[in-house]
Amino acid sequence: MNIDSHQHFWTYDPARHRWIDDSMSVLRRDFLPEELAGALHANKMDASIAVQADQSEQETLFLLDLAKRSRSIAGVVGWIDLASPELDERLQFFSQFEKLCGFRHIVQSEPDDRFMVRPDFMRGISRLQKFGFTYDILIYPRQLPAAIELVGKFPGQRFVVDHLAKPEIKTKNIAAWAKHLGDIARSTNVYCKLSGMVTEADWHHWTPTDFDAYLDVVFEAFGTGRLMFGSDWPVCLLAARYQQVKQIVEEYVDRKAPAAREEIFGANAVRFYDLKAHANGFAA
Repeated sequence: MNIDSHQHFWTYDPARHRWIDDSMSVLRRDFLPEELAGALHANKMDASIAVQADQSEQETLFLLDLAKRSRSIAGVVGWIDLASPELDERLQFFSQFEKLCGFRHIVQSEPDDRFMVRPDFMRGISRLQKFGFTYDILIYPRQLPAAIELVGKFPGQRFVVDHLAKPEIKTKNIAAWAKHLGDIARSTNVYCKLSGMVTEADWHHWTPTDFDAYLDVVFEAFGTGRLMFGSDWPVCLLAARYQQVKQIVEEYVDRKAPAAREEIFGANAVRFYDLKAHANGFAA
């Protein structure tokens, strides 16, 4: 089974999606499962993980409603206020939804680079394992030190780094990012998504070889057993079609680790997100 571990859906609203600025005008419309289904089928992908793009419980319920009606959505990564004093009650509520795999906070937009190691946020992270929920880490390279500290405090919690922690591919800054990524990968409860690379490159002039050095670092750090392909559709459309995004990872894997193709394009996501448990038998 081929799983896209990272994509988004929304019904476009200028206020709710104000992060979509003028340079991203191609994203100023609705993106829903019916449209993604064509790209999945054309690229021999069976299903996807729908990930939150708005920080509200309404967003989580929106994605869960889509997942209930679409068999091609294998799981959902939603949002919840991890710092809320009512967190346990909300986690109990959300535990009823079979396709809800975990949560994410848009930490990359937080002005405090150490946001993730604030006591109230860590208290929230400490509650997730009880309910079997994962946590997606969305950060920039400068926030990696805090992420390293966070994952070290919760060795039993499943974490995944989204988009390789957004290395500065366009400017070819690699050294500090590479060191920190190697450090976070030493925590074996941390996975990494091979996603979001084209939007960190030059949107209009990238070439497939631009990503090789970054993929080399990630494969060396995590090994093939903790990496998973993600398209980041529709955000990837800023710089590339779905087919191009998949091809970047596919060709690298075919050159460097052909035996791991099944793991990277599906099995690792099934294992990390526990899709057999969360998707009502989807992966059975």
